[in-house]
Amino acid sequence: VFAVAKKLGIKGLKIGVVSGDNILGRIREFESQNIAMKSMDTGESLYDLMKQGNEIMSANAYISSKPLVEALEKGAQVIIAGRTTDTGLAMAPMVYEFGWSWNDWNKLAAGTVAGHIIECGAQCTGGNFTRWRDVPDMWNIGYPVVEAHPDGTFFITKHDGTGGLVSVDTISEQLLYEMGDPHAYITPDVIADFTSIRLEQNGKDRVKVFGIQGKPPTEFFKVSASYLKGYKASGQLTISGPDALDKAKLAAEVLWKRLERAGITFDDPSTEFLGVNSCHDGIVTIPQQVNEVVLRIGVKDKDKNKVDRFGKEIAPLVTSGPPGVTGFAGGRPKPQEIVAFFPALIPKHLIKTEVTVEEV
Repeated sequence: VFAVAKKLGIKGLKIGVVSGDNILGRIREFESQNIAMKSMDTGESLYDLMKQGNEIMSANAYISSKPLVEALEKGAQVIIAGRTTDTGLAMAPMVYEFGWSWNDWNKLAAGTVAGHIIECGAQCTGGNFTRWRDVPDMWNIGYPVVEAHPDGTFFITKHDGTGGLVSVDTISEQLLYEMGDPHAYITPDVIADFTSIRLEQNGKDRVKVFGIQGKPPTEFFKVSASYLKGYKASGQLTISGPDALDKAKLAAEVLWKRLERAGITFDDPSTEFLGVNSCHDGIVTIPQQVNEVVLRIGVKDKDKNKVDRFGKEIAPLVTSGPPGVTGFAGGRPKPQEIVAFFPALIPKHLIKTEVTVEEV
């Protein structure tokens, strides 16, 4: 950013940098202090994963909005930060602009809800909306705008002349996005009660959001860690009718049996028939004849060579499998690293952030 600003001849720009979220180099320190680092999903210890030979690739704490506000207070016009919450990016400017207290839980919760609504961009202005036929000019969909007020009330709208839709329904659907306990939406700064949110249509493409309540946060930061968990590969073929599904099933059987004959098996292979059962298997009736089926197959394994060998069996199905097989334009799939997610918690007092502001 500094280099680009200088290249463009921009002068007087104040850039803030927030660091301290990266704890990859401190994991051994935490282990020596008996700081638990257990998966929020499985309860497994990060230290045990390391002892098993797994490579930890990253570890970052979701820091609070306080260092972002500090950077703004120091005059930063652009802020570069590590791992922060999506909601905090919206709340921090409100705290700075309105002078909110860090224990005014209802206002902090309002800033959090505003951030949650706009964190996925156009998903709250008609994108991915159930009533998608009601969304005008989706090709030109407008991004959301938050009009915030000191009392915590805010409005969601979009620029005039853009497509999309801002309504109570579009906002409601976004509020449910990645929702756990609606009574306790936990962030580093506040716990917001999503059941307290009130929505009101306030004109065309304009929704008022108010009544939000919050309470003090926990004593922990969430940690997003990742580790190398083997390799994966997937490929697909298009099988045309008649009897497309039966031919696709035979093609899959041929591939797996050829690999088995070569002494190669996988614990959790994937076979999908796109256009038939990949999304709604067991919910809708499969028609007797479908025009075509996309066969998608995939594997994962610690052994990279096994995964690579799997990829070599797909192309031969075009000429040594059932008829009507096509769609192999993408080439042989290559093994890719599996970067597994490891969520954990860490006491807040262990994380120290640093804020620097420099002028170009």
